[in-house]
Amino acid sequence: MKPDVSNSSAEGGRDLRDEAIDWIARLRSGRATPADHAAFAAWRRTSTAHEAAAREAETLWLDLGNTPSAAAFARRRGALHAGGDAESRHRDPANHRRPGRRTLLVGAIAASVLVAVMAPVASWPPAGLYSDYATSVGERRRIQLPDGSIAFLNTATALSVSYSDATRRVVLHAGEALFEVTRDPGRPFIVAAAGGEAQALGTAFAVRDDGGSADVLVREGSVMVRGADGSSARLEAGQHATLGPDRNLVGPVPIDTAAATAWTRGKLIFNRRALGEVMAELERYQTGRIIVIADRLRQVEVTGVFDLDDPAGLLRVLERTLGVEVVRLPFVTLIR
Repeated sequence: MKPDVSNSSAEGGRDLRDEAIDWIARLRSGRATPADHAAFAAWRRTSTAHEAAAREAETLWLDLGNTPSAAAFARRRGALHAGGDAESRHRDPANHRRPGRRTLLVGAIAASVLVAVMAPVASWPPAGLYSDYATSVGERRRIQLPDGSIAFLNTATALSVSYSDATRRVVLHAGEALFEVTRDPGRPFIVAAAGGEAQALGTAFAVRDDGGSADVLVREGSVMVRGADGSSARLEAGQHATLGPDRNLVGPVPIDTAAATAWTRGKLIFNRRALGEVMAELERYQTGRIIVIADRLRQVEVTGVFDLDDPAGLLRVLERTLGVEVVRLPFVTLIR
């Protein structure tokens, strides 16, 4: 649908930023006409605010490949190079690193070549090149660790295992994993993430790396968490805490563990969650970006149970129940 050039900023509460994104999406769709380009040029000349909104939308479009997960992977790449040897010193020799591509995409990807160059790398976390176990975007995997413990890996997850006679250490480089730990009092089971640690005290618990911080939740038993600043807390079943290198330990806080770990059962569960948050969560399970155009839509509450094997189904439900329009373009989905 062609944006209304004359007065769309006054209709439906839409602001100039939303209009500009509409314009850029249309012009990059491959169906734009010379008249469309001329109309956009006229639109952006309307005022300095229009021009600023146009520049912001163009910058956003150039950054479509840089999802939150991709940003987290990039931040860890340097750390993996620096600490990889130390972490792998005691790895189980039966584990082998996955063969990796020699070149990773770095920096912004121009929209004109996005489809051509993004597809080969979008589904695989760069941390997967250096880890023992990894999943691609949208993939979930159950693995048995060398001590018999079970790890469930969520989408775009990478972790390494470093076992010795004194300790069992897992490094979560990126993503999310749930651990069902085999009891071994003589060898503590520790998961390191985002500068902190979570030590199992006979338990099932999950750790999620959000890039710069990590969330730990306990499904069964208890876990001792330690922040990079030396703070610590004991978490019991039904509790979670957040830790990371740039903030103090926050928690314990109650949490619905059944909903938070529903991904292990192939589900996403939302209870009155803002649409903007729901889309940010769904974005973890697919390549490309999901952008909610209008500010008012980002605050609409969503409740439901959705199938992770059919992420597009969630968007279809939203179209039917909320009356939103879903515009699907290569590597970007717009909701308006």
